[in-house]
Amino acid sequence: MVGLSLGEKHFIHGGIAQDLRSDGRKRLTYRPIYVETGVIPQANGSARVRMGGTDVIATVKAELGRPSQLQPDKGKVSIHIDCSSTAEPVFEGRGGEELSTELSVSLQRSLLGGKSGSGAGIDLSSLVVVEGKICWDLYIDGLVVCSDGNLLDALGAAIKAALSNTGIPRVQVASSASGDEDQPEVDISDEEFLQFDTSGVPVIVTLTKVGKHYIADATAEEESQMSSAVSISVNRKGHICGLTKRGGAGLDPSIILDMISVAKHVSEKLMNKLDSEIAAAEASEDES
Repeated sequence: MVGLSLGEKHFIHGGIAQDLRSDGRKRLTYRPIYVETGVIPQANGSARVRMGGTDVIATVKAELGRPSQLQPDKGKVSIHIDCSSTAEPVFEGRGGEELSTELSVSLQRSLLGGKSGSGAGIDLSSLVVVEGKICWDLYIDGLVVCSDGNLLDALGAAIKAALSNTGIPRVQVASSASGDEDQPEVDISDEEFLQFDTSGVPVIVTLTKVGKHYIADATAEEESQMSSAVSISVNRKGHICGLTKRGGAGLDPSIILDMISVAKHVSEKLMNKLDSEIAAAEASEDES
């Protein structure tokens, strides 16, 4: 946890009230964002995202599995986050486990639209190979390498970048397979890969309330002064895909509506920045 003196707390609150934060940013400005793709060669897709002092890695692994009986026409995606104890002393033991679970659930809700999959940023039907019998299961793992606030937005960005870096092998179903066979034979290509369409994957904008104002991309010091935080995932069309809240203080519904309109405005800049960073990272990866 960040231990601050009374003077430092006043400095943070005063700066935010005057729209000039301790690192010189305005209330709704993000720190510089850097993206690298293809950082873990053995994964189907991977990316590293740095936002200021926050540094995270996401990997995507694709395995053939069986669709669930409830959703025979959809593949499956699971998200698991690991908070490395080297990133932050409080991540050791229970503290890290609880935060890992909280982040995993929030990302699942923000990017996959919760358990039902409605509002999902990932098209799960594109993962089906043979309806009811074979699908791709995507295992998305996130690792917090270094934590300086705003982990959820950084992890959401890393997952979006890792998905855009993901190639899924093309699968041919054996023509001899009859329709009533329980597990048809498949041929998995070593050379042909399908790229993921990530245009629908939202970005996550967390607005953190400090004093009377809310700020985007809070640092760990600023987060230590928050009364509450609302994370809103917004897609390219400006649709809200998910919303999660942290912190004890209740928020008036009118404030949440205001936060949503602010998040939509902020998400556009974040999405454009992220898309151009991903494109640049992919280009430099192709060159090397």
